[in-house]
Amino acid sequence: MKDATILKTGIIGAAIAAICCATPVLVIALGAVGLSAWIGGLDYVLLPALVLFLGVAAYGLWRQSRAAACCDTDDVQTINFQRDK
Repeated sequence: MKDATILKTGIIGAAIAAICCATPVLVIALGAVGLSAWIGGLDYVLLPALVLFLGVAAYGLWRQSRAAACCDTDDVQTINFQRDK
């Protein structure tokens, strides 16, 4: 999976989980369709999902920074310059 895709998945998932945790969106939606019995268990699902997606976003950022450091051209030029001496 590409680093950008991992990062986007983590950020979007964390944003959706945070919106559902912080606002009564799911309470209203589930109550409207008659599934209000599920409201009691939302915290058992949404909070771990938020932590999971934040972890995915952190992993995507780590992979991007690692890839950027690996392909940094300034270090390559310094190494080549030192070899030429």
